[in-house]
Amino acid sequence: MSQKQRLDLAELLQKVHDYSGLAHKADIARIAPSLTALPDGWHPNGDDTAAIPCSEGYTLLAMEGLLTAFVAVDPWFAGWCSVMVNVSDIAAMGGRPQAIVNALWSHDPESAELIVKGMREAADTFRIPIVGGHTNLRSNQPQLAVGILGRAQCLLSSFGARPGQLLVAAIDLRGAYQAPYLNWNAATTAPAERLRGDIELLPCIAEAGLAIAAKDISQAGLLGTTLMLMESANVGVNIKLDAIPKPEKVTWQDWLCTFPSYGYLLTTDHEHLPMLLERFHARGIAAAQIGEIASSPQLWVATNDDRQLFHDLSTTPLTGLSRPQMPTPQQEL
Repeated sequence: MSQKQRLDLAELLQKVHDYSGLAHKADIARIAPSLTALPDGWHPNGDDTAAIPCSEGYTLLAMEGLLTAFVAVDPWFAGWCSVMVNVSDIAAMGGRPQAIVNALWSHDPESAELIVKGMREAADTFRIPIVGGHTNLRSNQPQLAVGILGRAQCLLSSFGARPGQLLVAAIDLRGAYQAPYLNWNAATTAPAERLRGDIELLPCIAEAGLAIAAKDISQAGLLGTTLMLMESANVGVNIKLDAIPKPEKVTWQDWLCTFPSYGYLLTTDHEHLPMLLERFHARGIAAAQIGEIASSPQLWVATNDDRQLFHDLSTTPLTGLSRPQMPTPQQEL
């Protein structure tokens, strides 16, 4: 590969690093030192949801706040996404969603109605009741936050990633961008029954022991989400760019900055890889091994004979939420 081509990969990764939602994730580091220690036996902060031990596994609790500009530009889709992203967080932990609450502010009753309509239609799609919340229609701008409750028998946790495991990406490519943002919408026009079955894959995978760690691909994009998984477990990752499932006509720069409606990173052992991939392929979801977990907390990306460092957590932490001595979820139960 020529020097020009090598510089192209470095330029791509720099653009992705600058564009992705890493700055939003880095904001967590300002707050993390103020968090008090959790009770003994509780799952640590830093995963996709809180995981509170109970008699039958874990109670899961999560919340998502949506960008104000997004809510203002596309209120119905923002309402839909507010439910979908919370469902994805519960699934990424190996759980099943149970109930939703919300906090809605708006200065425009019609916009507020569209937001709630989107939330209700998504809740109906996933068969999750909206059980309460807070409403203020006298705000100077639209804002939306949604919380969700779930249950998990067996956890998929970022803290479970270990060197030697394989990194898998599973993404539903049957969609299109929802302008004006890089949101890959493979949900709102899909059959509801199929969406429910696709979400059910994650708890079934957890209960079958086919994966150890997982995160849903968030606003930080695939590489930014990988960094968050790495930081939790204090590990590194080597990624093969060309192995990442991607729509044919989408550029790498856009795709690596994309927030997919159905996208997960999972770690697994070599012997479980074929069965894990088959679970996704059987439902028409693109899934592939895209890398390996390493011991040094650096994220490297390679294509052909070029290899570039995307981020080094040993010199530049992201969220500050890391627990090197964390036992695996199987040991906790």
